[in-house]
Amino acid sequence: MRGTAVSKHPLLDGLNPEQAAAITADLGPTLVLAGPGSGKTNVLTRRIAWLIQEHNLPHHRIMAVTFTNKAAGEMRSRVEKLLGSKLRGLQIGTFHSTCARFLRRDAPILGYRDNWVIYDSDDSQRLIKAIVAELGYAPKENPARRINNRISAAKNEMILPANYQAMSRFDERVARIYAAYQQALQAANAMDFGDLLLNMALLLQRSEERRKDYQDRFLAVLVDEFQDTNTVQYQLVKLLSAPQQFVFVVGDEDQAIYRFRGADYRNLLRFRKDYPQSTVILLEQNYRSTQTILDVAGAIISNNRNRTAKNLHTSRGQGEPIAVHEAYDEQYEADFVLEQVRRLRDSASIAYSDIAVIYRTNAQSRAFEEAFIRARLPYTLLSGFGFYQRREIKDLLAYLRLIYNPDDRVSFERIINTPARAIGKKSLQEFADWITREDLALSDALNLLYYDDFNPLSRTVKRKFREFSQLLSAWRDMAQPGGLGDLFQHIVAQTRYDLHLEKTSQHEDEALDRAQNLSEFYGMLLNADEIGQSLHDFLDERSLYTTADSLEDDDDKVRLSTFHSIKGLEFPAVFITGLEQDNLPHRNAIAEGIEGIEEECRLFYVGITRAEDHLFLSYALQRRPFGGSSINGTSQFLSDLPAHLLDGSPLTLAYLRQARAATAPTQWEPRHPIFERKPKPIAPSANPTIRAQFAAFKAPQKPTLRVGGRATHKQFGDGLVIGIESTGDIASVLFDQSELKKVFAEDLTPLGE
Repeated sequence: MRGTAVSKHPLLDGLNPEQAAAITADLGPTLVLAGPGSGKTNVLTRRIAWLIQEHNLPHHRIMAVTFTNKAAGEMRSRVEKLLGSKLRGLQIGTFHSTCARFLRRDAPILGYRDNWVIYDSDDSQRLIKAIVAELGYAPKENPARRINNRISAAKNEMILPANYQAMSRFDERVARIYAAYQQALQAANAMDFGDLLLNMALLLQRSEERRKDYQDRFLAVLVDEFQDTNTVQYQLVKLLSAPQQFVFVVGDEDQAIYRFRGADYRNLLRFRKDYPQSTVILLEQNYRSTQTILDVAGAIISNNRNRTAKNLHTSRGQGEPIAVHEAYDEQYEADFVLEQVRRLRDSASIAYSDIAVIYRTNAQSRAFEEAFIRARLPYTLLSGFGFYQRREIKDLLAYLRLIYNPDDRVSFERIINTPARAIGKKSLQEFADWITREDLALSDALNLLYYDDFNPLSRTVKRKFREFSQLLSAWRDMAQPGGLGDLFQHIVAQTRYDLHLEKTSQHEDEALDRAQNLSEFYGMLLNADEIGQSLHDFLDERSLYTTADSLEDDDDKVRLSTFHSIKGLEFPAVFITGLEQDNLPHRNAIAEGIEGIEEECRLFYVGITRAEDHLFLSYALQRRPFGGSSINGTSQFLSDLPAHLLDGSPLTLAYLRQARAATAPTQWEPRHPIFERKPKPIAPSANPTIRAQFAAFKAPQKPTLRVGGRATHKQFGDGLVIGIESTGDIASVLFDQSELKKVFAEDLTPLGE
């Protein structure tokens, strides 16, 4: 089918031999391993058109599945354009929409009535809250979001309540709630999102008649992004495509970055095992990037296991070397990015919208947002809210605003019950009605709570609001220049905001991300303390950063994004930032072992392959998480980069080739002196993962050295201490007559102590 006549077919115009081979493959099982930028969507849509036009398959007997409604719509549009006609009945959709459509007819087989409904996440959480109460469990210890997430994960793995109970790794309470939750869903004649997939798979497994009906109906099954499928999705594909096995899947294990959602790239390996006669085709010609970018990406991913080696190549030429930049801290890193963005705009005529800045965690966006706002350069976040728009940051800013301005009703209403203080809607309404009726300022109303003769509120309501008012008064007394970091700690400790943050997060990754955001905010307050900012000055400065939306609302904006949110996109210029050990790879991934590190490697690979022409890699000598100074060293991935493809100073590149020890500094001048704060201890979280994040807030126990202090070494002389490892044994010192070195703390003598 790949002869001369076929090569002239209109559906094969402009395709390379591998793409043509995939499109014209026989009807048996086919696995297409598509490297980044290799035109996989084009192959998938032309394959559907080929099946209809050349194999005479009726379009209503073809099923194609992808992961987003947008992708499904684009795929349908492309196929219809290729064939020049509307294709009613062509089944293209997401896994969830496809299963919902099938279950509309077949749900009664599983015991549902015809008018069953779909519960969204909020519906599910409300139901779980009710079940938690019915079972007599404490709501605070059994947050509905967390339980819902665990139940969803179980359904993705096709684990039913009975099996869940038998698995010791799952919490016994969650197992009981899961069982009761499923009974309640059935009684309500409802399915949640997980049920749509699980029930469809169970139907196909349990009913031979319905399984045969669907298998006869769909002569061909095609799946996009196969590396992102989970267990139940893989089983659905197998069940629907048997026995004829006309199944065509496209994926790339090197771009599998959603393990935290239950995706399992090993489904690509299982496909080969389950279909030993399958045709495997590699798409290695890249239409996006320069050869230098592809070679760098290949060097990074080559160390991963359980993958098919690919030789990515392009006709776009070698391209320019990859720029590697070393910054003193995250602010200097942001300044570097800003400078290069301006250069690209001015000298290379690259639009802002053609530039992407990628980072590992959401908290890292703050430095870039502030730099862009100061410079009045437009940007947009692809990965969620801006730093100052995130819920936990808005909560803490509201606390600070109310401390500064006791009449701030908006801030009061935001935080009066955040975290929960057992002040219900009825109490809030009673208080609001009173101050509105009496036309009282908020501060006056709170003061009048202490005089029974001047307010009509019930004793319980007065007590609750008095307690809050007393906290505000105490915090207000602390709000002095130089004490904002301590003020933050008191707010978090006395409100137990860390526990609130943990319990209102849907899963542990979200809780960790939010804890990091809080830590970033704490570091900003310590910076303010170092330069003597008042609370008023700090809030004024933050208010400027919350006006980013006032920039012109057009599409020409630099894209700021996490690795996870940038997948599927491409840009002429890409900045990958924060390439330090414990950041990329992230410390949690390192703790997981090889699987975690390989997932981080795939993240880096995905980031690199978003770039078309210009790629910049950067890392900082130090960051200031949790309000302290942290030196992690360069990412282990940087040592895998081919030196001849990089553009960086010889000193920097020499360090990259070493065993990721202390990194070499570029020339810098610190913006502000680095002082070590000695904050009061903070109340610990019950969760060890989150507790570890907040542990860095705690004051060191009489340290021999202090970050920001000066010390002397017998061999290297005097220097500035810019980091002390958690063990206290190793210190990082920038020596006056030498360079940045890591030395034993016992060999240092503090100066000026």
